[in-house]
Amino acid sequence: MSSFPVARPRRLRRTPALRRMVAETRISPAELVLPMFVKEGIAEANPVSSMPGVYQHTRDSLRKAVHEAAEAGVGGIILFGIPEVKDGTGAGADDPNGIVQVALRDLHSDVGDAIVLMADLCMCEYTDHGHCGIVTPAGEVDNDATLERYASIAGAQAAAGAAVVAPSGMMDGQVGVIRAALDQAGYSETTVLGYSAKYASAFYGPFREAAEGAPQFGDRSTHQQDPANADESLREVFMDLEEGADMVMVKPAGAYLDVIRRVRDAVDVPVAAYQVSGEYAMIEAAAEKGWVDRDRVINESLIAIRRAGADIILTYWATEVAQRLNNR
Repeated sequence: MSSFPVARPRRLRRTPALRRMVAETRISPAELVLPMFVKEGIAEANPVSSMPGVYQHTRDSLRKAVHEAAEAGVGGIILFGIPEVKDGTGAGADDPNGIVQVALRDLHSDVGDAIVLMADLCMCEYTDHGHCGIVTPAGEVDNDATLERYASIAGAQAAAGAAVVAPSGMMDGQVGVIRAALDQAGYSETTVLGYSAKYASAFYGPFREAAEGAPQFGDRSTHQQDPANADESLREVFMDLEEGADMVMVKPAGAYLDVIRRVRDAVDVPVAAYQVSGEYAMIEAAAEKGWVDRDRVINESLIAIRRAGADIILTYWATEVAQRLNNR
């Protein structure tokens, strides 16, 4: 290889147009997924105080926001529901008239296949204790009893129009049970996106306000991964693939770029990464203080996730970034 002065890498950085032309990593709107919240029994959209620009939607405001995302070319949305009534078994999660199922039918009627409709498959938003599954009298999450609920929820979401179901509870065996239930119910074409490497992270705080799903006691460290472990992620990913996952996810994204890279190098299916609520809130808060250039930091954070190997990025800025990409 040539060296200075013959080789001058700065020649390729002289203008914005030249830098764009030789960029190694690119983001397109189709690779972005917008997480969205829909709440039962509210008359107008509620702003989430810890996540400026994010709302708990009504059915009508959700439809409008999804239309906007689809028009911008966003690849998909992932839906989280907040019911009026919660109980110990999360009955609203698989109720055909539950908020997510109703909203999915609305959206399927509105946008069809113009945008991929994903449904988060968990119970924490629906249970009165805030945990991701059935809780025993001793206060522990019962893995196998929870799997029965997940199988039922998957069928309800697929019947309502979800193209992708995304189990996020990190129960052992969840993907296999869900895949079998979908196939048995005639939904063999429904995609399963495994939250395969989901960490017990401190970055989820604002989400718990948005989804109203904070645990009422204890935490989720018995089923979500220890942030100290990376090899374990590959084991979880391979188990999900063996059980029938079509895509796999790493969550959170920003603090786990090394895990994203390792997963991307190890598998030949699409890899998603979730830029979670805490990542969003920190950037928005710093930008509001004038400490960082908001748009540049957003773009840089997404490029880092993409560069680490994510094919799909779940981000609360999906529509905004897609619109900005379209207007270049």
